[in-house]
Formats: sequence, C-alpha cells, structure tokens
Amino acid sequence: MNSETQAAAEIVSYEPATGEEVWRGTPGNVDETVDRARRAWPAWAAQTLATRIELVRRFANEVRKEAENLATMIARETGKPLWEARTEVESVVNKVEISIRAYAERTAQRKLDSALQGTAAVRHKPHGVMAVLGPYNFPAHLPNGHIVPALIAGNAIVFKPSEKTPATGHLLAQCFHRAGISAAVVQVLIGGPEEGQALVAHDGVDGVLFTGSAHAGIAINRKLASNPGKIVALEMGGNNPIVIWDTPKINDAAVIVAQSAFTSAGQRCTAARRMIVKASMYDAVVEEVKRIADRIIVGAPFDEPAPFMGPVIDNRTANGLTESFVYLLTNGGKAIKHMVRTQESLPFLSPAIIDVTGMDERPDVELFGPLLQIVKVDDFDEAIAEANNTRFGLSASLVGGSPQDYNRFWANIRAGVVNWNRPTNGASSAAPFGGIGLSGNHRPSAYYAADYCAYPVASTEVEQPRASIGVGLRSD
Repeated sequence: MNSETQAAAEIVSYEPATGEEVWRGTPGNVDETVDRARRAWPAWAAQTLATRIELVRRFANEVRKEAENLATMIARETGKPLWEARTEVESVVNKVEISIRAYAERTAQRKLDSALQGTAAVRHKPHGVMAVLGPYNFPAHLPNGHIVPALIAGNAIVFKPSEKTPATGHLLAQCFHRAGISAAVVQVLIGGPEEGQALVAHDGVDGVLFTGSAHAGIAINRKLASNPGKIVALEMGGNNPIVIWDTPKINDAAVIVAQSAFTSAGQRCTAARRMIVKASMYDAVVEEVKRIADRIIVGAPFDEPAPFMGPVIDNRTANGLTESFVYLLTNGGKAIKHMVRTQESLPFLSPAIIDVTGMDERPDVELFGPLLQIVKVDDFDEAIAEANNTRFGLSASLVGGSPQDYNRFWANIRAGVVNWNRPTNGASSAAPFGGIGLSGNHRPSAYYAADYCAYPVASTEVEQPRASIGVGLRSD
C-alpha cells in the first residue's frame, strides 16, 4: 500500500471549534475483531453475575479517575462546552448502578415450585457478540448505555465509535480494560461506514445496538430483515414537538423551549425541532424565546465565560443546516431569528428560529442542529394533530395547560418520551428511552436495555423422570 492510499484509509478526527487534528488511526479488521470477540465470549459468559457486576463497578471507578481527561476529550472532539462534557462523564458513571438494578428487575431469575410438576424456571442467557455503533453527539454516554448492560448480561462487545469521535471511544475502552475486563471482551473497531456495514452483516455478530440517524438505522433494519436471529435495537432520533399552551409564566416557558431546542447546539435526538404555540400566546412567547436565543453565548468548549452551546460537529453539517434554513425561508417560512455562520471556516452557528405556519408542506426531517421551527395553532386538537404530523415519535413536551390538557396530550401524542412543563431532552437513564415510527424499533434503551441484552429461557425441571400416559393406549 503506498503512502497516499494509507493516508486515504486513515480515520482522522478534528476539533470542530478549532479545526485542529485530535486523533488519527487506521480502520480495524472486522473479521479479526469479531473472531477475537467470539473466542473471548464463552469465558466472559461463564463468569458469575457477581464477578461481572464487580468488574463494571471497577470500570465506574476508572472513569471517575479519568473524568477530567475524558471530559476534555469529549469537549475537543464534539465541540460541546466543557461543563456539558463533564455531565456526560457523570452519566457514564451513573449508568453502572442503574444497569445493575435494571438487570435484577428486568431479567431476574424466577422459579415456581410444584410438588408433582417439579420446578418451572425462567432464566436469561446472553446473546453472544454484540456490535455497538455509537454516535458523535454523546460519544461516551450513549454507547456506554449499550455496553454496560450487555456486559452485565454476559455478552462480548465490538464497539465502533463514530468516525468523528474515535479518540473518545478509545479512552472509554481503556477504562474497561484497566478495570480488569479483557481487551478481547470489549474491543474498539475504528472505521467509517464501510466497517460499520461489514460489522452489522457479519455472521459472527449476534446483535446490533445502534444509535444514530434514521437513514442509517433504516439501512441496518433492511440489511437484517431476512435474519430474525440477530437482535437489533435502533435509536434514531426525532422531529420532536414542544407545545406551548395556556400559562402566565411566559419566561419559564421560553426557557424550557430554549433548553429543548438549543442545548448541545441542537445535536440531541430529543431536541425540540418544532414549537407549536396557541395563537393567543404567540406574540408573547415568540418574543421571549427570541430574547433568550439572542442572549445565548456560542463559543469554544474552554472559553470563559463558558458558552451555552458550541459549534455543530463539522462544516458539512453547518452548511447543510444553513441551506435548510434558506429552503424553509424561500418556501413560505418567516424568519424570526436568522441562522448566522459566525466564523466562515468553522462550524459555529447562531441559534435560529423560523415560523413555518405558512408553508404548504413542512418537511418532516430531523434537522440536527440549533434550528427551531414555529407553528401557530388555534385549538388544542389542532396542536395535538400538528405535534403528531411526523413519521418520527421520540419525545414531546407540553408546556402550560391544565392537568386535563396534559391527560389529553399524554393519551393522544405519538412519542416514547412525553413530558409536562419540562424540556423534550434530558431523559433519565432510570427510565426506558425509545420512540416509535422512524425513532426506533420498539427496543427502548436506558433502563430497558437489559431486555435486549439477554433472552429469556423457560424451563420445567424434575430431578427424576416420572411419566405416564393415561388415555389412548391398548391394554398390555
């Protein structure tokens, strides 16, 4: 292989905030990585549950020791503010105890004794080798949300981090290894889409745990449609609504909207993409949301004072978002706050707000960035219909309204996360997390991750064989 080919094959991550190189490496060999995991899996699965739990608790301690380095790397590779990267590291640590509790509750061993029928038992077995495909927006927390429950259940892991955040993936894996979990049981596979596709399709992989775009998730689902033996869990984002209804607390409502739409520069699968607001409240709420958006500090991760949001992940993403804003504007949208590229060569974007009420056809896509669309409605039925006017179904919030309004909202909204007077994002790891439609395939993660990391085995057991046939036999 000549030097030019070698360079072309390398995976390189860059700091969104500076454009500087963070990490460089060559793609891994999928066959060798999966083979190594298959050889390591039986010994890991044979460990007692108590041993596996002890080792993941040691992992949590290793992350605590490495917390500042890991947060710094997350901030560098994603561009998110350091304060936010630190909260991500805290989530990685907290996930361990949550997963231990979830495994005990969701996959506990159960026995029912009967004197004549013996014992009826339900136990769980690991699937084998699990492929974990991580996203760039939470490059430690989200893949960790698959890895830890899968390890507790007794699976071996092949983790392919996003090609945009490979260094964070490496640091995370090193914490597992330093905790005493074999480097063959938790492996990092560096690569891009080609390696990801090969990993998904590999015969030696027993399950695929994916977090990312609907486009990629649908491709995985299609690829594995003829292979029902491979467990697949897809978490694919959303076109999430936040409905603003009757409330005198305009500032609080606007703050919740800003948190929902602009935290992490809008790069959260649960971010509010659409604000649906009662017509009589429109002027006051929109004015306050814009006032808050105008105050938001956009900056680099380590800036002082600390920014509320950093850049989006890269220039290609920034270009796509600005083009999307222009598309909405030229097809009937009314700009409330323009999207501004604050630095020409770097992917810093200002928060943007656009009223799309007058558009004949509003695109049902996930615009993954700080772009909030507004729709004005006259009554609550129209608000619910507009909120459900999407193929996605991840998260939705009602801000304001009465308890009766919220009951109607909860009962009729199509989403896996439904909140009242809270942001659309910031879901708890102690609850199930997943959506419907293009947001997932009914395999919710977080607290319910235990469900797809092991399969139930039903048994009836008697110590000595005892049987008779009471009807339908000729006499001796």
